[in-house]
Amino acid sequence: MKDKYEEIVALTDAVCKAHLNQEYADLSRRLAAHLCRKRPSPVVNGQAKSWAGGIVYALGQINFLFDKSQTLHSSPDELSEYFDVGKNTLSTKAKQIRDIINSYQMDPEWSLPSMIDRNPLVWMLSVNGLIVDVRHMPREVQEIAFERGLIPYIPADKNA
Repeated sequence: MKDKYEEIVALTDAVCKAHLNQEYADLSRRLAAHLCRKRPSPVVNGQAKSWAGGIVYALGQINFLFDKSQTLHSSPDELSEYFDVGKNTLSTKAKQIRDIINSYQMDPEWSLPSMIDRNPLVWMLSVNGLIVDVRHMPREVQEIAFERGLIPYIPADKNA
């Protein structure tokens, strides 16, 4: 799987460097590794460029890459061109990938680090049976959530 991983990552790195950013490159590497570690790995079948394009497409869907109102945006047609893979193939591969990782838009697991602050799903926790935005809870609650790995940082410390 190492060779397949390296082939996929070479493609995602090149496209991310030329057209997206380092955050997309890093997440693409992480997702490629995740797919290669699955047993059986789905990337055994199909072309590396289809998997690479599908990975970036799936991450783009999760992080609103196709939304023109975002500072960083790209269209499905552009991704298809970058990877030299048909748009329908990319869309199908991205759907397969999202199903494998059980992902959805704004999924905290696959959000770009720059989007974490604006992603409400990162901050919603169940406290005594109620769903709350932990950013508006007392510091003690935030500290407990952070210690348990439920939030990426203590919000009060970031603003300080």
